[in-house]
Amino acid sequence: MSESKSSFHPALVVSNINNHIPIVLEMENIQYSTWAKLFKIHARSHRVLDHIIPPAKGKEKTPKTEREKKLWSTLDATVLQWIYATISHDLLHTILEPDTKAMEAWNRLRDIFQDNKHSRAVTLEYDFTHVNMEDFPSVSAYCQHLKSLSDQLKNVGSLVNNNRLVLQLVSGLTEPYKGVATLIRQRDPLTQFYQTHSMLTLEEADLAKKAAHSSSSAMVACESTISHNIIDHSSSHRNTNSGKRNQYRNNNRNNNGGRGGSKGGSSGGGKAGGGGQMGGGNSRGGGQQPASATQFSMG
Repeated sequence: MSESKSSFHPALVVSNINNHIPIVLEMENIQYSTWAKLFKIHARSHRVLDHIIPPAKGKEKTPKTEREKKLWSTLDATVLQWIYATISHDLLHTILEPDTKAMEAWNRLRDIFQDNKHSRAVTLEYDFTHVNMEDFPSVSAYCQHLKSLSDQLKNVGSLVNNNRLVLQLVSGLTEPYKGVATLIRQRDPLTQFYQTHSMLTLEEADLAKKAAHSSSSAMVACESTISHNIIDHSSSHRNTNSGKRNQYRNNNRNNNGGRGGSKGGSSGGGKAGGGGQMGGGNSRGGGQQPASATQFSMG
């Protein structure tokens, strides 16, 4: 084997550790156990596990030559970079020290998260049992938060089995999900968490479709009512104007008829008066004629 090939190491070709370890270890989000498992798997696959976990007695590999020492120092710095790149800024400032070895940084993180396990468990237990879906924007956000709390409890030594996780998930659902919650509780054995998550996601989609359909129907009904009111108002307005026009015509006819009657009455009265005068004249003439005859006979 040539020197060029013997100096090659798979750990040196990792360009972005976050592609291999997607979890960022934080003080508030206690996922140390998960982070540590992923980190150890990655370190083992790249043949640098002995930089964070001491090998068993008799299997230590002490670098002897100058080349081996330089390679060891380079690999240790690489593993240390992996650690720093996968933890939060707060944790980084907490464990950062000059001339730190990868195993020293690893042990400091272990001590931080393994100490006060019981106190952490009490706080996490309270949060786990008081999670409600109404505090989250979606089913997925609610389920992910509950699963995260479950993982954190496991990390501090408080095991949360599937049954307890599913029952806690169901108990925190809102009123629209009570039907599917009853179905989940009645199953024996209980469904796995990921299956329950899937059922609730489908129920959320169905509820969203029903809400959209109801909203669309209400909008159509509202538009129909508005159109009907506009038509009724227009018809009422036309009937009112027509009634006013008819009343105006009737009033005009009545006024014209009244004026005609007054004229007719005046003309009739005049004629009647003339007749009376004529009759009176005849009466007077007739009365005079007999008187003349009497006078004539007496003469």
